[in-house]
Amino acid sequence: MSTLRNSVRLVGRVGNTPETKTFDNGTKVTLSLATSDFYYNDKKEKIETTQWHNIVAWGKTAELIQKYVEKGKEIAVEGKLTYRTYEDKEGIKRSVTEIVINEVLFF
Repeated sequence: MSTLRNSVRLVGRVGNTPETKTFDNGTKVTLSLATSDFYYNDKKEKIETTQWHNIVAWGKTAELIQKYVEKGKEIAVEGKLTYRTYEDKEGIKRSVTEIVINEVLFF
């Protein structure tokens, strides 16, 4: 049950070319992932909604994404939800929600 405490699984399409950065402690890849859902309104019209997610991968997972993933590709990811804050160039404190993944599947 401990793996269920903070677990996220998503299937969606990559919204941008993955961005790679190399640090002393390894490789980091960031990308956006679009997930879509739909419902029917009172007039029986199909309404589609899209959510965008910030995805972060490290190490071997990052290397796989760097090698095989491009904008528009459908992937499945599993990881955990994280929050962080930073100060932008103007000194304003910003908050970011990210999904740090540990597994990726390619379609």
